[in-house]
Amino acid sequence: MVQKKLVIKRSGYPAKGEFVIGTVTRVLDFGAFVSLDEYENREGMVHISEVAPGWIKDIRDHVKKGQKVVCKVLNVNPKRGHIDLSIKDVNERQRREKLQEWKSELKAFKWLEIAGEKAKIGFNELIKIGKKLMNEYDSVYSAFEDAAFEGYKVLEPIVGEKLAKAMEEIAKDNIKPQKVEVRGYFELKCYASDGVERIKKALMEAYKVKNGIEMKIEYIGAPKYRITIQAEDYKTAESVLKKVSSRVLKAIKKFGGEGNFHREQA
Repeated sequence: MVQKKLVIKRSGYPAKGEFVIGTVTRVLDFGAFVSLDEYENREGMVHISEVAPGWIKDIRDHVKKGQKVVCKVLNVNPKRGHIDLSIKDVNERQRREKLQEWKSELKAFKWLEIAGEKAKIGFNELIKIGKKLMNEYDSVYSAFEDAAFEGYKVLEPIVGEKLAKAMEEIAKDNIKPQKVEVRGYFELKCYASDGVERIKKALMEAYKVKNGIEMKIEYIGAPKYRITIQAEDYKTAESVLKKVSSRVLKAIKKFGGEGNFHREQA
């Protein structure tokens, strides 16, 4: 007997303007029907005019049965059970982000299944717990993120101590903090015969402030040099950027040159 995979679906209807992921179930001359992967027993319809920009000769050139699609919800009528969708109103960035979000959520379902086995919680009970997590966090993946960074205590009131501890352990093994990035550029000049070497020497002072962060300095055209700093939070990144800029500017002055620093906006 094949074991069912844990997939937790939302009840109710998606909101107008929401991006949803679905599977094409039927393709007719006037449009395509899409089963919504994230919602229980919900199907939407993409009218032929919403499949792709421009005139469409044959809808089957654009969508096929079984195809995964990202759609934008145009209208919802719960009384009639109608959900109008658009494929053409989703740009490439939105499509990629939604697919990545769904991929992360599928991973989270698997992690919840593993945590449930460790905590000896049955399949049906996990479905109920997953729905609770969705109500609290909007996604199961977000609940695991919270456990990774804040510890199991944040989940304990929702899922109980045993499952919360198992979720924290899995989360810390699989979710690493996303790094933030800040950038700026130096304008450095030195008119001495070995001016280029002096500028390089001044820039090398930056690496003395590294402090466990990632830093990159690149030449972008005389007299500009860009510096990029990645850290786990903006406070650390900004602090290091301030120290680095101060150190480099002092160094170039000491070596007989001149310079200034400009912070690039995100």
